[in-house]
Amino acid sequence: MKILLPLLMSVLALAGCASTSPVGGSAPGAATNIPGSDNMRARVHTELAAGYYSRAQYGVALDELKKALEAESGYAPAHNILALVRAELREDALAEEAFRRAISLMPQYSEAHNNYGLFLCQRGRAEEAMARFEMALGNPLYATPEKALANAGACSLARNDLAKAEMFYTRAVRHAPGFELAVLGMAEVDYRQGRLLAARAKLQHLGERQELNAQGLWLGARVEHAMGDRAAMASYGAQLRRRFPEAMQTQWLILGQYDQNGGLL
Repeated sequence: MKILLPLLMSVLALAGCASTSPVGGSAPGAATNIPGSDNMRARVHTELAAGYYSRAQYGVALDELKKALEAESGYAPAHNILALVRAELREDALAEEAFRRAISLMPQYSEAHNNYGLFLCQRGRAEEAMARFEMALGNPLYATPEKALANAGACSLARNDLAKAEMFYTRAVRHAPGFELAVLGMAEVDYRQGRLLAARAKLQHLGERQELNAQGLWLGARVEHAMGDRAAMASYGAQLRRRFPEAMQTQWLILGQYDQNGGLL
């Protein structure tokens, strides 16, 4: 199961990360814009690795990352992607080592803090995770704070801290109206607090703009099940079965386990 897929857009935003100078150290390659420089080679191989990671081709991703780090061993984005790949392979010690290496090379690397935070939360280390999200958000140059805010919301939701989850999701939507992860999180909070009409409205509004993912469709089925609308519940369920036949949410649907949460982490 893809445990860090919600961060894929952060992973692929390497162009911005790669040119950021680390605090208290040298830039990860002074000749970034010169074709053939070590930094350019490291950047290209890292971006290729990110693409392979997104397609679950982890062996090829590792090969590309090896080339990236051979070109420049201190290239922080390569260590960040390496951590994500190791996490998918359940090599947690190696993943954590790579996250820490990326951050040591670039202490203001918000994407690495964010990714590390999600990794920690998924391993039940919520307090450490929240500290990492705060570190990501503490960088005034972080271009996409809504990602860390939504992940902090999901981590709070996993602890059933609905008030804190709602606060983080609200902040995320203020930064990026319509951000899918935050809207789904807010709808999940509404559902758990019994605000079924509010949850339904958020899902319908989001669904008008884009196709809902497995979490969104499952939440829609749960909301309609709670409201007793069998037709709407069947519609969400049919989409879930057709588009995500292997998803855990589909298995919950088949088994009628409507008490299962949506897997926002």
